[in-house]
Amino acid sequence: MSHANLMNNYFNPNLVYTEEDFRHRLQMRRHVFERLLRYVQQVNPYFQQKRDRAGRPSFSPHQKVTITLRMMNYGSPVDSMDETHGMSESTCLDTLEQFCDTILQVYKDEYLREPNQEDLNRLIHKAEDRGFPSMIESLDCMH
Repeated sequence: MSHANLMNNYFNPNLVYTEEDFRHRLQMRRHVFERLLRYVQQVNPYFQQKRDRAGRPSFSPHQKVTITLRMMNYGSPVDSMDETHGMSESTCLDTLEQFCDTILQVYKDEYLREPNQEDLNRLIHKAEDRGFPSMIESLDCMH
């Protein structure tokens, strides 16, 4: 039921919430969410739909990624996910850990690295255009 509500609200053709609602609540555009969902499903079998021991469908990939993003975006406590999404605290924590590990695996080489000279030049140019000419020198985040 939780999966059906999520799909009806945000993903099905006759969705309840607009693109702006989606962006506001999940802090990203729907197409970015869907691309992220595809990547985590391809890389980590944890995010593929399975059946539990009783033969019922387990949490959907959409549910797992949405719940993880809500915990990360809003600092939502894991016990609140049980009340709103029916996901236990231990499953929430497992899902968060699996998601973070997968994101590291997928994006580490591209985004989680020290900036190269091309990156720095692009950032300096962007900062100068916005009126912050010595932005890079003021940041000491590389240590």
